Amino acid sequence: MEWNPRRRFSLILLLIILGGFLLTSWLSYRVARDSLGEQIAQDALPLTSDNLYSEIQQDLIRPVFISSLMAQDTYVRDWALHGEQQQDAIVKYLKEIQSRYNAVTSFFVSERTHRYYHTSGVIKEVSRQDPADAWYFRTLALPTGEDFEINIDHDTANPQSLVVFVNYRVYDYAGNPIGITGVGLAVTKVQELVETYQARYHRRVYFVDKEGQVALQAQGDHRHSLFDVPGLGALATRILTQPSGSFRYEHNGHPVFVASRWVEPFKWYLMVEQEETPFDGRLWNSLLTNLLLSLAIAAGVLVVAHFTFRGYQQRLERMASTDKLTGAMNRQVFEEQLTVLHQLAVRRRHPLALAMLDLDYFKRVNDDFGHLVGDQVLKQFVQLCWLGIRKSDLLCRWGGEEFVLVLPDCPLAEAERLVEGLRSRLASQPFKPPVTLSAGLVVVQEGETVNQALQRADAALYRAKEAGRNRLEVEGARPTDEAVA
Repeated sequence: MEWNPRRRFSLILLLIILGGFLLTSWLSYRVARDSLGEQIAQDALPLTSDNLYSEIQQDLIRPVFISSLMAQDTYVRDWALHGEQQQDAIVKYLKEIQSRYNAVTSFFVSERTHRYYHTSGVIKEVSRQDPADAWYFRTLALPTGEDFEINIDHDTANPQSLVVFVNYRVYDYAGNPIGITGVGLAVTKVQELVETYQARYHRRVYFVDKEGQVALQAQGDHRHSLFDVPGLGALATRILTQPSGSFRYEHNGHPVFVASRWVEPFKWYLMVEQEETPFDGRLWNSLLTNLLLSLAIAAGVLVVAHFTFRGYQQRLERMASTDKLTGAMNRQVFEEQLTVLHQLAVRRRHPLALAMLDLDYFKRVNDDFGHLVGDQVLKQFVQLCWLGIRKSDLLCRWGGEEFVLVLPDCPLAEAERLVEGLRSRLASQPFKPPVTLSAGLVVVQEGETVNQALQRADAALYRAKEAGRNRLEVEGARPTDEAVA
């Protein structure tokens, strides 16, 4: 058979690929046989640590995320700021959190009254004189930027139950702490997760705090501190002074390999240990099998992970940037976007209009028809706004029934037409009860900051309410106001 260049090239390429795989497999086999201990320390344990870290993010860090949502929930903050009235309402909220997220407890402790609200009601008032309440005052005193603490303690409502608590600091809208909220997981449940990790990876798994004290381990393990373990104690200081690392120590005449990794949300170190095992004659067959399976599985996992992580990322971005009830932009993300739009307006000398919107007598809606109806009105109002504004405009829930509308590259006359259109359409909606809108509109002036413009818009809104509500007050613009300079 005559070999043309195409077939010759295909054969050479095939031989190169096969030779590469065979050479790689042989070298891997020799390295595995000659340096098994080094592989455990440098590759296997760190890989296990990475895999465990990913699983911990799903299994254990979820309560941190839940507590963060509770701390940012405008309902919790508004309820506390409005005098902690209707205690059954916050109890119902805590019950819903506990049920929805399968927690063993959920709570809120008020800084104003020191009341400890629980799913069973007010169970006590925390006190600096009570050692059992030290966690509360310790969390309040955390440095700026560290808004939560995780600790293992007995449940205040059930002293017989040992719980992993996530204590999250709650702030008012001015940034002042007004209490602590969070959820708890049963220690036994977390220990079961640790035991599951150990069974899956055939390695010892446990957590230690910054001082080297064992914070969490499987049932049956009785370590108290890294410094108490013979051989490991000499490495404890090195482990606790770096975010991750691989180590080796001798225990009962056998080498033990340790991988550590700092888990920032918990302020704990994840520790993974494995004793060196004798060389197994099945390594060769396993290596060949794993090589083939890894190629196929890795390709599949990469494809699935790409689409899965992209979906989760988009969902988290939506949750982090929008108001949970209405879908409008939340205040934190809005302030960042408004700063960017203001900078662009200054650079391009384009007008930037701001409008403060407030639903009139909204408290009566909640009082007369209930909060569920009030929530529905807020949702419908936001939907109405989206239908009446441009895609480039921003709508933010500023607080309660108050919203801020940003109209980039929009002269005052055009902005007045848009906002007046929203007001008139809302007034014509067949809401039960009827709902009207008061608004204050300004254009950012030359040399004016965003906060100053918002204050002027708020003042215009106040004038609209003083003038009888259901109206738009526009603060006139000077000739230079039509474009921010």
